Amino acid sequence: MPKDAPLPQELSPSNYIEKVNLQTGEVIEEEILPQHLLVSNHRDYHLVDVQARRFMARLMKETGDESLVRERMKKVRAMGYKTAEMIAKALRRKDPTKVSKALFGLKEKEYYFRYKKETATKEEVDTLLGELQEDVDRRLEANRGEDGNLCLRVLLTGGTGFVGQEVLWQVAHDEDIVELVVLIRPKTIRDRKTKEVIKVLSPAQRGEDLLRRLWLTEPEQRAKFRFVAGDVEQPNMGLEPEVLEDLRKTLTHVIHCAASVAFDDPYEASYGANVTGTLNALAFSHGLQTAPGSPFIAHVGIETSYIHGRQTQKVAREDEMAFPRNFYNNYYELTKAMASIETERYILEKRLRVIQLCPAIVIGESRAGNNRGDTKVVNAPVNVFGRAHQTLSQTKEKGKSTFVERSTGTLIARMACIFPGDPSAELNLIPVDWVVMGIIAALKKPAATGRRVHLATDNRLTSKQIRDTVQKELGVDVKLAEPTLHRNVTLPALTRILKGLKQDRIARALDTLGTIFGGYSEWGQPIHEVGRDVSILGLPEPRPNTLHAFRMLCRHNRYVQNFGQIWDADEISRREKIWWDLMAEIAEKSGSPAGAMEAEEFHAIVAEEINLDGFERKELPSPRL
Repeated sequence: MPKDAPLPQELSPSNYIEKVNLQTGEVIEEEILPQHLLVSNHRDYHLVDVQARRFMARLMKETGDESLVRERMKKVRAMGYKTAEMIAKALRRKDPTKVSKALFGLKEKEYYFRYKKETATKEEVDTLLGELQEDVDRRLEANRGEDGNLCLRVLLTGGTGFVGQEVLWQVAHDEDIVELVVLIRPKTIRDRKTKEVIKVLSPAQRGEDLLRRLWLTEPEQRAKFRFVAGDVEQPNMGLEPEVLEDLRKTLTHVIHCAASVAFDDPYEASYGANVTGTLNALAFSHGLQTAPGSPFIAHVGIETSYIHGRQTQKVAREDEMAFPRNFYNNYYELTKAMASIETERYILEKRLRVIQLCPAIVIGESRAGNNRGDTKVVNAPVNVFGRAHQTLSQTKEKGKSTFVERSTGTLIARMACIFPGDPSAELNLIPVDWVVMGIIAALKKPAATGRRVHLATDNRLTSKQIRDTVQKELGVDVKLAEPTLHRNVTLPALTRILKGLKQDRIARALDTLGTIFGGYSEWGQPIHEVGRDVSILGLPEPRPNTLHAFRMLCRHNRYVQNFGQIWDADEISRREKIWWDLMAEIAEKSGSPAGAMEAEEFHAIVAEEINLDGFERKELPSPRL
């Protein structure tokens, strides 16, 4: 679809967002296109604008004072407008804004965006939520057995995903959940070369493989799970009528975890996965809730704390959602925000009992860094850096390549280790086990009904900390590039050079990483309010140590995944079990988690404990353990 082509009405952002005249406050009746709502549509449109952003980034690096930098930015803009007025007057131009835009890239917005308002008052909302919470409390108690445990039967979407697999693992060890029905599609297996169909795995077969890879082999654990064919982008979740009828009589909860986490997906794909999928899941749960004699208790929707977009001047609050004045980084954030609006509509208009959980950037679990083979989001740059370091090490081995080959390999590896990131930019990374602890807890907490809860952290990592950790853990010297310069100059140049060297794959990878992380690594990242994870869900304090968790991500990807080059799911599972057991031993013997151990000591233990050629435990235990 052409970039500026009108969208079908059902996909239009205008269903959720309106454009408002900044002077009169009147709504501007015109079509809003998705690209109008992204950060990329409002910057890098003028050479002076690019240079100004570079200057502000340098000032931020020198002072570390964000409020000072913003104040300077305002003064510079004011000076630019005043200069443009003087030039316009000298040239006898009536409209100085045209001059300021042409000379300095300055343009005053005559409008702003906002979400369409709900008509309910705060008092009406509070009353409704109180009623829904009381209803959930009664229904939970009605499902409590004589032993004091609850008897919950839950449907899960997105069970094969990264977060979904952790849900399966924790459910297997939770006495309150007696059944988990996992919605899953059949999978077609094709020959990697010819693309011919080899076989089609049924949902039951996929489920068996999934449980085996999660090391859930005990009969009482496996008995908890049922895998049924379905599709969240279809009405009634694509369930067969007889299966649907059975579920209406038994389900107490729905966890909607399926979503597209591809930050570079086009708008239509993101909308289908995140908005259409959410609407179908909400409609399904509403059907359960209104069915006669239904045991249904609540719907749990998994969103993202980045539905708040680029909130750079105030904290993104859990109980509020306003259109970000600095727009959204990508269509993933935008469509997840739209999905959250649809969820609120179901609460207010249809009295659906819903809990909204909003994780930050999810990484591997906190103890061992295990991620079930995931290679997306933060794993992607770590794997690129690791492979680049491997290439650099191999090219230094004399006698195995020519001088030209070694020089070319060194050049490619060094180019792959340039990353767009302001040293002060903060990323909100949260381990997957913490996120799923929140999901499981939400099933049992009436006070969470109707609420939005951030599953984020209050100890964020800066780009500098991430770079330093990568250097210590992987031995990779990553160069942080100023994001604006990288976006406009460095990345296009690197891409051309790599393509000239016939390295199209690396060029695409760097371009993708720049697209994904270009917005998340600039200074002034959003600060997500946290608190309800503890006060409402009852999760423990303190929250996970983000530095320790990121260390384990790097260590896991280095040893277990070989920086994404081990792709077989069975092999990943086998390695992760060995890794999991070793991390448990380290924690037991040292009295602290493996992530607290400094790099040199940790890597020495791994070298003594694991034969890395076949990834097997050595027979003789390490003296350090």
